[in-house]
Amino acid sequence: MSEPIIVYGAGPAGSSLVLALLGAGIPASRLAWLVEAGPDQSRRGTPEARYIALHAGSRTLLEQLGIWPALAGAAFPMHSIRITDSALEELIRPDLLGFAPSDAEAPLAHLVPLDRLAACLAEACATAGLKPVPVALRGLEQKTDRVRLTLRHADGMESQRDAVLVVAADGARSRLRMLAGIPVHGWPYDQTAIVATIRHSLDHEGEGLQHFLPAGPFAMLPLDEGRSSIVWSERATEAERILRGGERAILEGIRQRAAGRRGEITALEAVTSHPLQMRLARRFHAGRVVLAADAAHVVHPLAGQGLNLGLADVAMLAELIVDRLRLGLDPGAPDMLETYQVARRPPAVAMAMATESLNRLFSRESGLLRLVRDVGVGLVERWPGLKTRFVESAAGTAQGAPRLMRGEAL
Repeated sequence: MSEPIIVYGAGPAGSSLVLALLGAGIPASRLAWLVEAGPDQSRRGTPEARYIALHAGSRTLLEQLGIWPALAGAAFPMHSIRITDSALEELIRPDLLGFAPSDAEAPLAHLVPLDRLAACLAEACATAGLKPVPVALRGLEQKTDRVRLTLRHADGMESQRDAVLVVAADGARSRLRMLAGIPVHGWPYDQTAIVATIRHSLDHEGEGLQHFLPAGPFAMLPLDEGRSSIVWSERATEAERILRGGERAILEGIRQRAAGRRGEITALEAVTSHPLQMRLARRFHAGRVVLAADAAHVVHPLAGQGLNLGLADVAMLAELIVDRLRLGLDPGAPDMLETYQVARRPPAVAMAMATESLNRLFSRESGLLRLVRDVGVGLVERWPGLKTRFVESAAGTAQGAPRLMRGEAL
């Protein structure tokens, strides 16, 4: 077919898919990379504070795409994580559960700056011969053998572009998903994530901490020596009050929740905040439009799996597209898109439900419920092999994972 494959979205998912397809030998002439025109108003003038926890499968994917060397200098390994649970005013915070990889040489995850990851991917795509074209998406028409997009360009002119397949990688508020008529279910959490980078007096030794509080989880994730990334989920009204109080109020809140685990908190670096929600598309494709990453699913950040889920979508989609094209088959055919949905929607549903359940379970202040959950966590801690299976599953390299995440070329 002469029509190209269109990837729509400027984030890591869209650029990773473009790079994977180019790297597999799909010529740039068969691809188009479109991004939403205009600045991202939510980030304009705000330093990016977010670090992304890349599990082993995502790291392997980035190695296969050839960008890990450019990221490695800004990637900080997390070798273990401890989980605690208590009310904010309690002085003693005993460890409930700890995770470390079975292979002592392999970290649980690497923390990388989100903006650095995006920049490395965009630069690699440009080097490979494809740059994003900013457009405003005005309309979508599904045909039997193609999709027709109506686009408005920077000069105000409109055009139409046909594609054999359109990949919606345009985020949680996906315009493409809406135009394709794909419904979404979910709900906003009454929580805001306060994300910050702090400096502290004690070394973290590569250990992450996650403390569950009634208002939401508070995580400290290791960066370089003496620095950690904070992901603090707080009730929305309280988060708004704290953020209005500026650096002093934010630091005081972090010190209270850190409870001396990293010594003295000496400095606060970039801070951003993000309202939290759960969103899950009822299906991952419609006609010749297919959803990937946040356009398909948004989960609570307490497990740090949001971007990893999205990159697994990309790896599976790239694998299916490349295999189809090499056989001379239609990469937008219904059976191919159904194969993708069967592979990727169940893990997204499972992660959405797991994070929802954990957030609700640990947000309840009932003494009886706390006793029950602590007993359950204790069983996980002591059951032989159970923690190992959890770690292996979270690493994204289990049997059935996409080839790129297992270190196999397309």
